[in-house]
Amino acid sequence: MGERASFGERLSAAVSEYGPLCAGIDPHSALLASWGLPDTVAGLERFTMTCVEAFAGSVACVKPQSAFYERFGAAGIGVLERAVAALSGSPTQVLLDVKRGDIGSTMEAYAQAYLSDDGPLAVDAITVSPYLGYGSLRPALDLAAQTGRGVFVLVLTSNPEGREVQHAATPTGTVAADMVRAITSDN
Repeated sequence: MGERASFGERLSAAVSEYGPLCAGIDPHSALLASWGLPDTVAGLERFTMTCVEAFAGSVACVKPQSAFYERFGAAGIGVLERAVAALSGSPTQVLLDVKRGDIGSTMEAYAQAYLSDDGPLAVDAITVSPYLGYGSLRPALDLAAQTGRGVFVLVLTSNPEGREVQHAATPTGTVAADMVRAITSDN
């Protein structure tokens, strides 16, 4: 059995095949309503599996927003698990938008959930937030490197409230620029 390609290699191959589209799966209540679906686990499942059927093997990457599943508790997480499992057999990469960022054993647990080979929500890549310190992401970065998965570090976002922190002045520029330096010096 050969070594698994890295996330970057898999994503590059998917982009070459399908183009650079990353389709979001963001089943918030207003979107479910616009589809004529109830804001229930059943509506969530119908929306999600319709997206999975449409996107699997048709786009390079999908990005489910975990919060829209988490709001339904265990049943919503179950829908997300089924979607991830259904997508896992396709060349479409799954970037789970979880924006996790924590320290020590907590970050290690997040990494195990999403980036380990045997995690029930093992995906191709996740989003993480470095604002508890870039070093706090080490468990996720290390496990992703071991398992051939990816980590997207959210340094500068479109969130208007984020500007207060991300654009804050530091002796070397801004907090966001300092994060970019930390990331690039880590590679």
